Amino acid sequence: MMFAMAAGKGLVSKPSAHSVEETIDRLEAVLREKNIHVFARIDQRAEAKKAGLDMPAMELLIFGNPKAGTPLMIAEPTSGIDLPLKALAWEDREGKVWLSYNAPEYLQQRFSIGEDLMKNISGIGALIEQALR
Repeated sequence: MMFAMAAGKGLVSKPSAHSVEETIDRLEAVLREKNIHVFARIDQRAEAKKAGLDMPAMELLIFGNPKAGTPLMIAEPTSGIDLPLKALAWEDREGKVWLSYNAPEYLQQRFSIGEDLMKNISGIGALIEQALR
């Protein structure tokens, strides 16, 4: 199921039955199991609170494998704006939790990445699905 958003071109959003924090915890566990490096985890609601603002739960996970992502960035340096890969767990206005990520096909089109390199990032959907089980 794709969540439709006007500004979300190339964005895949999958519903999660878990809280934002647990959704990201589950994705982190899947990544660790696959020996995929987690570069950063950002609790955006906590950062907003530090600034005196309130927002629904939202956490961003930045992850990847330099052996997979580096060849893409060498081929097209501007792809570094979207690499390493990212996943965003967020709560909508109704309290439903979603896990969103850039579709590999979108990144391929955006940066004119060849099919031979796409295999390096094409597995993100399966990782997301595994975390949502």
